[in-house]
Amino acid sequence: MNMDVGNVIAPPAPRRLEEMKLPLVMMRDIILKTMFRKNTEQVSDLARAVCLPIPVTQELVDLARDQNLIEATGTLLANSGNEMGYQLTDAGKARALDALAQSEYYGAMPVPLEVYSEQVKRQSIRNIQITREQLTGAMGHLVLPSNLLDQLGPAVSAGRSILMYGPPGNGKSTISNGIRDAMGDKIYIPRAIEYAGQVITVYDPIVHSAAEEQLDDPSSLRRSSNRFDTRYVKCERPTVVTGGELSLSMLDLVYNPTARTYQAPLQLKSTGGIFIVDDLGRQAEPPQALVNRWIVPLEESRDILALQSGEKFEVPFDTLVIFSTNFHPNEIFDKAALRRIFFKIKIDGPNQEDFLKIFAMVAKKRKMPLDQDALIHLLKNKYPTIDNIYANYQPIFLIDQMIATCEFEGIPRQMSPELIDRAWENMFVKQEHIEH
Repeated sequence: MNMDVGNVIAPPAPRRLEEMKLPLVMMRDIILKTMFRKNTEQVSDLARAVCLPIPVTQELVDLARDQNLIEATGTLLANSGNEMGYQLTDAGKARALDALAQSEYYGAMPVPLEVYSEQVKRQSIRNIQITREQLTGAMGHLVLPSNLLDQLGPAVSAGRSILMYGPPGNGKSTISNGIRDAMGDKIYIPRAIEYAGQVITVYDPIVHSAAEEQLDDPSSLRRSSNRFDTRYVKCERPTVVTGGELSLSMLDLVYNPTARTYQAPLQLKSTGGIFIVDDLGRQAEPPQALVNRWIVPLEESRDILALQSGEKFEVPFDTLVIFSTNFHPNEIFDKAALRRIFFKIKIDGPNQEDFLKIFAMVAKKRKMPLDQDALIHLLKNKYPTIDNIYANYQPIFLIDQMIATCEFEGIPRQMSPELIDRAWENMFVKQEHIEH
């Protein structure tokens, strides 16, 4: 499979109730709870609310009618194409309240875990083939050593794990985001999944950016609603970025005792996409413990989660994990853990030539005229004091500092040896003892 958008096979919409693979009582109760909470009367509205095709929704309504939980209102609702109206009977209301006491979940029908696992295979991150052009296109705004793309390309296409290490301020986070931007295709994220009668919500608007939805035009000859199972949301491949705040508990299911439902952990939300662990080594837990938590998922493409009851179950693990650290890998991992991280890529600071390229690029973008004396002063007098170690963040920092000073002094944007000195002082804090 290559990267063309059309290549991710959409989840097919269920055509009949028997294709659903969910407990009948669970489906019936979700219909009752949704009617009760949303006050819907028409099957077409109810179908939209539970994200099922109209024929399947009608089967569920008929099932509840046979059990005297729903009744027809006897009126054809003229404003909606003469649809029959339905309402909950007293027994239906009582059942809806009882079901809400057991779980507040209503709305989109969940996708059974086994059905979702099949969709994960259809849109696997391992199927992606990123070309040099795509990677260069996504990172064109960065000045990178030419051999870096030689290493990154195969690592991303393998869809395995990557460790980026090197001194801070050289764009490890920016490169991670560039990798994400290079993946131009869309995948399907379930609103919720079901396992052992429990509902786990997966779709999260903060993590998943939904693609533009094409709304149905009821008068058009070809309705588009059956193009894919609308229990899923079509999204960009997700990216979850965590930093120093990451803890092992964030990788467990989150139980909501009020709603009596679960929320998917971060790595399950990032399925089919990228999980970035930024600043590894700054978390409360030691890096070794964090990597140990990933070892089985990385090697076996499956993760193990636990319900409140303690019951453990498997979910697919289909994520490109990018670890990024300012430490040398040997300082924070043992050999076994390092062996399990597939690609290890050192991100160094730029050499003088690349530093000047970045400096000129930033100056142009910020409309700051370059000054030869200022640059000579910077390279000959300032950088030798820090052993000529350049970092990618420094041009932006220095130029923005000079702009701020010019604006404060009320003078046109310019650079000079004196302005370089003032900017440089803010970039480094002198070591000195402060009396407490």
